[in-house]
Amino acid sequence: MPLAGAKIGRKKEITCLELTIRGVVQGIGFRPHVFSLAHAFGLKGWVRNESEGVILQIEGEAEQVHSFCENLLQHPPRLAVIEEVRSREVQPGYYTDFVILQSKTCSERQALIPADLAVCPDCLAETMDSADRRYLYPFTNCTHCGPRFTIVEDIPYDRPFTSMRDFPLCSACSREYNDPLDRRFHAQPVACPACGPRVEIQDKKGETVVTADNWRQFFWEKMQGGHIFAVKGLGGFHLACLAREEVIEKLRRRKGRPFKPFALMCRDMETIARYCFYNQAEEAALLSPAAPIVLLQKRPCCPLPENISPGLATLGIMLPYTPLHFLLMQGPFDIMLLTSANPTDLPILKDNGEALAQLQGIADYYLLHNRDIVQRCDDSVVRLVDGQLQYQRRSRGYVPGAIKLAFAAAVPVLGAGSEMKNTFCLLKGSQAIFSQHLGEMGTEESASFYRESLEHFLRFFALKPQVVGYDLHPHYRVSTLARELKGARKYGVQHHHSHFAACLAENGWQGKAIGAVLDGTGYGLDSAVWGLEIISGDYLAFQREYHQRYVPLPGGEGAIRWPWRMAVGYLHEALGEEGLAYASSLFGARFGQQYRVLEAMLQKGLHSIPTSSCGRLFDAVAALLGICYENTYEGQAAIQLGELLREEDTSFPLEPYPYLAEEGKLDFTPVFPEIIKDLNQKKDLTEIARKFHDTVASAVFTAVTEVSQRTGLKAVALSGGSWHNPYLLARTRQIFEKQGLQVLHHRKVPPGDGGLALGQAAVAYWRWKEDVPGDTDEDRRD
Repeated sequence: MPLAGAKIGRKKEITCLELTIRGVVQGIGFRPHVFSLAHAFGLKGWVRNESEGVILQIEGEAEQVHSFCENLLQHPPRLAVIEEVRSREVQPGYYTDFVILQSKTCSERQALIPADLAVCPDCLAETMDSADRRYLYPFTNCTHCGPRFTIVEDIPYDRPFTSMRDFPLCSACSREYNDPLDRRFHAQPVACPACGPRVEIQDKKGETVVTADNWRQFFWEKMQGGHIFAVKGLGGFHLACLAREEVIEKLRRRKGRPFKPFALMCRDMETIARYCFYNQAEEAALLSPAAPIVLLQKRPCCPLPENISPGLATLGIMLPYTPLHFLLMQGPFDIMLLTSANPTDLPILKDNGEALAQLQGIADYYLLHNRDIVQRCDDSVVRLVDGQLQYQRRSRGYVPGAIKLAFAAAVPVLGAGSEMKNTFCLLKGSQAIFSQHLGEMGTEESASFYRESLEHFLRFFALKPQVVGYDLHPHYRVSTLARELKGARKYGVQHHHSHFAACLAENGWQGKAIGAVLDGTGYGLDSAVWGLEIISGDYLAFQREYHQRYVPLPGGEGAIRWPWRMAVGYLHEALGEEGLAYASSLFGARFGQQYRVLEAMLQKGLHSIPTSSCGRLFDAVAALLGICYENTYEGQAAIQLGELLREEDTSFPLEPYPYLAEEGKLDFTPVFPEIIKDLNQKKDLTEIARKFHDTVASAVFTAVTEVSQRTGLKAVALSGGSWHNPYLLARTRQIFEKQGLQVLHHRKVPPGDGGLALGQAAVAYWRWKEDVPGDTDEDRRD
């Protein structure tokens, strides 16, 4: 990275250069690295943390200063992310040594705090070494690992601004903390058994049953007895139990979560290999400092219970990422179920008291510690899709890492996010800063979590948004929260325009493009439920070029939960009374009076909102094939349908089912009679599912090609939750790229609603920049 500012001569003369380095440069050993490097080159000066980053003055012979700068920028600490370097030559201070100065707070805040980091090999070795003073200590950390984002209240990133301020350092830890040559130099969470946080186990009455002496033995014994634990981790509580069918069924009953998949923690890669396939990229993700949950393909004879991930061919797997987790996994079992501890649709729990109160009837025991969690932060989830890692959920390990944009916002901007899988996004200059996964926004508790997190980020980065983008849906709680913000120009942004813009922004695309936006639910400009949209445009505006021909959402939004209703609706659209007769044979006996009421609604055209949703199309096919009749979690039917296929099957495409593409509409009703024929002929469900996926890919390609030929646009952005489907993404990209189209897709943020806020922020900013009037309460149009 070239230096911006001063030019460094090469003559043997004393020179002093001041560097301002911005990015992820605090909390990862940057200052000790600079200290060691300066001493290696025989240079003098100082370095300190400031709110805007790391500032240093380096003084000595010009040749040595030049070599120092080259080395620092080309070989920074492993976890550093240098976003910007500014330099200026200053008067020599004639320093006698190189020192690390006390941190300083400035009005301008540019520093980025690193995400929480998985325990490093050195700290893990100490934790497992019986001769080390941190032997079996569950909170061992250094500048290369440990909690960061989840314990920080403010910057600069120093101990008084973290929840570790409650733990005064003992003399041994103080020596490490103050020694520039120690890897714990200014490691803010540094602690040991003598001075740091401690573990205890309480029962459901809140009474302590085990302290730090034998907590592991108690945990192992009770887990083997089929008990369920609430375990306090880095960013919140998990529920833990053994991966045994009867225990998992008990947890599902208690949590009211009948089918949504649970994640697993495995002791090591050898354990994972017994249950799942993985390749080099997936292994690298599992072992990375971010340590996310990785979705892996089950082995054909996987011995684990089916009720871990019902109806799915994948398992969500993670490795231990804190010393506490490693210590738990050293016992009699090498795999355990570990899922976020939160009542349905509520935020992950972070405080001991709220866990004890809200997990009554779910957890039998509580493994607690006394280090406060400042920011709740769920585990991240990734999956290898079409050869690259794709975020399913971007949170712990990645947040608040910024995404670099191709443009720089002149004012602070907020993208408020969506109602489902919410994250918000802040634009600060050329950085897009995402919040952690905040989840569903349908409750007051979720809204409170949203406000708390937004206030934290705004204080953290000293921002006050002057521009806000929010979703147009009239009933979204998060949009109401956004409109309540004072002192900002606000823009309502149509849902699918936001998805499209998010993909453009992530890929650094500045011009016009075509968007193929496929998802479940998005409020349309005509008040219909949109979801399979081929659009063209840019950040400022879009044109709806094609969409799925509207079909009824039978009985209103209740059809989102019940895929069989969508199957009935499509069959009625495709075959009229004959379709209803077939639907009755499939669903009449199973759903009784519900079916009869729905049939009457369709015949009379009552309570049927029009929809073009891709998600509802997948729901209908999943129900028709008997795969899923009820969505007990978002996207269940579509996910289970997609998991019938493997990505490598794209090498053998099938002839698509018939569909119509005319007058700006894609009509899939001709697909349904053909699926019925295939079912009657007892064709394999996997073959039918693959043929259906190929049909969707073909229809999208047909529409995009027509728009490309008419407009001359050659780039197509694939966004929306349906592109989480590995087969659909790989097949569609394959078709497009063969025809010379440039495919833009998501790699830095999720393609679904978890990445939507970036698009809202980008659209709102460019409208503000072009002086487009903002919305009022009476005028919230896209």
